[in-house]
Amino acid sequence: MGQVEATTERVVEGNPDDVYAALADYTGTRAKLLPEQFSEYEVREGGAGAGTLVHWRLQATSKRVRDCLLEVSEPGERRLVEKDRNSSLVTTWTVTPADDGAARVAVTTTWQGASGVGGFFERTFAPKGLGRIYDAILARLAAEVEK
Repeated sequence: MGQVEATTERVVEGNPDDVYAALADYTGTRAKLLPEQFSEYEVREGGAGAGTLVHWRLQATSKRVRDCLLEVSEPGERRLVEKDRNSSLVTTWTVTPADDGAARVAVTTTWQGASGVGGFFERTFAPKGLGRIYDAILARLAAEVEK
């Protein structure tokens, strides 16, 4: 088994604190940002940043579905970490200032991949697929905060 990583980022026209607040709002904004690959979204505890427990199903491909139960922490300024209780999946959202009062939003997801031939294909193709999913989330985030 090897670690698999998917990373993407986008500059969003908006104050970094406002952009971060939108990402950390699991009871409101976050649900609006999720594309069709996500289903069964439910906030089970908390709802704003650290202490939130959120559930969703992520259908990355027609055959690959992950049932995720994520614990949210905030280990640093404008940084959200979502750790899945059901797997090794960890997603980190980081919002930093960009030029002209904008915000740079980076998202990185890591997990322990399969071994052998299956692992090779997972390490090769999963990051690209997940990157496309996160690109869609970031586009929706931009549309939401740039209103």
